[in-house]
Amino acid sequence: MESQFPIIRLMDEQGEFVSEDNVKDITPELAKTFYRHLTRIRVFDRKAVSLQRQGRIGTYAPYEGQEASQVGSALALNESDWMFPSYRDHGATMTFGHTLRNILLFWKGRNEGCVPPDGKRIFPPGIPIATQLPHAVGAAFAEKKKGTRNVSIAYFGDGATSEGDFHEGLNVASVFHAPVIFFNQNNQYAISVPIHKQMKTKTIAQKALAYDIPGIRIDGNDVFAVYFETLKAAERARNGDGPTLIEAVTWRYGAHTTADDPTKYRNQQESERKRKVSDPILRLEKLMKNQGWFDDEWAASVEKESILEVEKAVEEMESFEEADPKVIFDYVFEKPTWTIQQQRDLLLQQQRGES
Repeated sequence: MESQFPIIRLMDEQGEFVSEDNVKDITPELAKTFYRHLTRIRVFDRKAVSLQRQGRIGTYAPYEGQEASQVGSALALNESDWMFPSYRDHGATMTFGHTLRNILLFWKGRNEGCVPPDGKRIFPPGIPIATQLPHAVGAAFAEKKKGTRNVSIAYFGDGATSEGDFHEGLNVASVFHAPVIFFNQNNQYAISVPIHKQMKTKTIAQKALAYDIPGIRIDGNDVFAVYFETLKAAERARNGDGPTLIEAVTWRYGAHTTADDPTKYRNQQESERKRKVSDPILRLEKLMKNQGWFDDEWAASVEKESILEVEKAVEEMESFEEADPKVIFDYVFEKPTWTIQQQRDLLLQQQRGES
């Protein structure tokens, strides 16, 4: 089955083009745009891990190693499209226009962190596994009914393909020809469970066969392959040809979250080998050097700009007004139940020092 779903790539790990597909569309400007975004979201990710270790934000889900999958796919969307991220796709939401301050507020446990800028159709991160897939299908189907050319994209990991919402989402999208892209980042592990222990299928892309929709496999560390294949899937959807399942084969260097210890279940030497060989930023840098497009001084300035932007967002997050604890009770039900009201009253008593 793997032979039916070969991994699509445009450049190899030495930064050389291995396919003529879309090469004419790869310009120095496009490569530099990708490099800037890849650097920006990696700087953010590393800073967020540091903030968590210092107790300045809560538990955090890192994505370092998966940057090409998130940047390439997000840049393939139009401004009016919909994005449905999981809890690990803030690199994609940053690229699509979410504010860094609000993303940090989300990881600090603030409701405000779920609010995207005006006009940005970014759904709050899906914490329960795969629940964002049916939502993405619903938004896509609504756009189809309204007669627009807008599409939605749903991000999820390999573990999500074992959930019912994955199958329900693909089935409904297939039946109603919804303009949605199912973007799977297969980083080989669902927390501590390697992919060969959670499914018998050799690929995730082949799961598309059950729903009679296209399924493709791409090198998730090749930002060009990610970008152009997502563009093709989006164009199919805009033209009324329905959904596509994309499996981006990648690898995450760090833990599932900052509450996890990957040394308990994963060979860290393999992880370090992949960092040296197939890192998405390193691979792009090699290609740009091979093509004569890379400048060390320019790259240093990109990193410096990213650091300054992230530090400013941290400052904004930490100077944000203190949360009112009472609001946690306000949005559970339209009308509070007696149990909710009782808990709220108890909190108010404690704040007044009455108990």
